[in-house]
Amino acid sequence: MTTPVDIREVGLRDGLQLEAPVPLATKLEILDAVSRTGVRRVEVTSFVSPTAVPALADAEQVVAELGRWPDLRFSALVAGYGGARRAVAAGLPHLEYVISASDGHSLANARRTSDDAVAATADIATLAHDAGGFCEAIIAVAWDCPFDGRTPVERTVEVARRAVELGADQLCLGDTIGTTVPGRVVELVEAVRAACPGVEVGVHLHNTRGSGIACVLAAVQIGVTQIDAAVGGLGGCPFAPGASGNIATEEVVYLLEGSGFTTGLDLGHVLEAAAVVERAVGHALPSSLHRAGGPSRPIPRPV
Repeated sequence: MTTPVDIREVGLRDGLQLEAPVPLATKLEILDAVSRTGVRRVEVTSFVSPTAVPALADAEQVVAELGRWPDLRFSALVAGYGGARRAVAAGLPHLEYVISASDGHSLANARRTSDDAVAATADIATLAHDAGGFCEAIIAVAWDCPFDGRTPVERTVEVARRAVELGADQLCLGDTIGTTVPGRVVELVEAVRAACPGVEVGVHLHNTRGSGIACVLAAVQIGVTQIDAAVGGLGGCPFAPGASGNIATEEVVYLLEGSGFTTGLDLGHVLEAAAVVERAVGHALPSSLHRAGGPSRPIPRPV
């Protein structure tokens, strides 16, 4: 028996947000390639300030095209009530509300304290629920903050507990600057689960320091089934210095499918999607598997 793991593709949002804006038609080409991989959930854009993140200024236009892929479950990231209202008005009620666990990152990302961000969960969750959607609390800098240093476990746990009390349907722990390691992943996930029993806890990891893929394996080995990844390993956070490199979807698929887990994704189609993304952004992608040309294949012997 293999254990299923649900990968959410975040390249359309977290992957593209640091890039120069690409045309809407190009984003739809990427999305079409992603839809062929077998992925079921896609974080498709964010409703944030177009001045702060110009690459995602076309959020409403992207959402208007999503009817082409009725089998995919789309969500959008929001940083406050205004963005949540825009997303729902555009027809996308499935919201990922990002809450920074530290004041330093929260002030840089949303211009308010972490406690103020947590308190806003109630209104955003109500907005999503009234529109027939869900509210997932994404806890940024769950392990470390580029401004405040290490985030205490008890602080992240408290943010998670309060977010659930205020209406969040599920949680995702974000390694925003790619600093965590497997032991710390296990420690925090188990602590959050203990504080929020019965609530799904996923992880959003970056491979900035090379430990992201190892952290994925640690997470799934303790029962985490919700993993965020970006085709080609593209992306990072514009409000956290040094936050480059999402874990690559193709590398997660390669790791998990060879380790007794099942993802439902076709590795060949994921690699094809990575090639589409690479052409779109005009530079090489960080994914080692993509650069290697995919899984190893025997070289024919000379006759």
